[in-house]
Amino acid sequence: MGELIEEWATQIAKAELSNALPRRWAHTQGVAKRAVEVSQILDQDAGLIVAAATLHDVGYAPRLAATGFHPLDGARFLRDEHRADERLVRLVANHSFALLEAEARGLREELATEFPSLERPLLVDTLVYCDMTTTPDGDRTTAQDRVAEILSRYGDDSVVGRFIRRAAPEICASVERVEAAVAAQPR
Repeated sequence: MGELIEEWATQIAKAELSNALPRRWAHTQGVAKRAVEVSQILDQDAGLIVAAATLHDVGYAPRLAATGFHPLDGARFLRDEHRADERLVRLVANHSFALLEAEARGLREELATEFPSLERPLLVDTLVYCDMTTTPDGDRTTAQDRVAEILSRYGDDSVVGRFIRRAAPEICASVERVEAAVAAQPR
């Protein structure tokens, strides 16, 4: 995987998001930019993380929103319409602790059975880092500010609000692990 998968991912995400959801497209571009910035910590999976970052929110596209749960809808789209790499599909399905939100939506068993989490902690953490340090407009932010922004947008008592409060400690821990891995890289 490398530049070809990154270009392919960009074409798909742009086609699905840029016109229908321009703000989501801006977020996606920022998440992909973060992935490029930290991809050196993943060696041979650098292209995979950039592609996953680029496609992580594709399930928000109106034509793909079958269940209304974007990680599941996006993963199914990538698997069924594009026969995408299984690791990429599983990253999209499980990005940013999606399993916790799936549980709140009554979709935990479906997500976990159809798309088991990858057993590559740094790869999973890196996608969390990229998503949760990027604002809806694609700018850099802290994980704490991103969690606060999500809470303010969805509300404390919404499904997303309850999920993000529950996931916040794990999100912050993932971000810290990635920041430590980046800091340990030779300059």
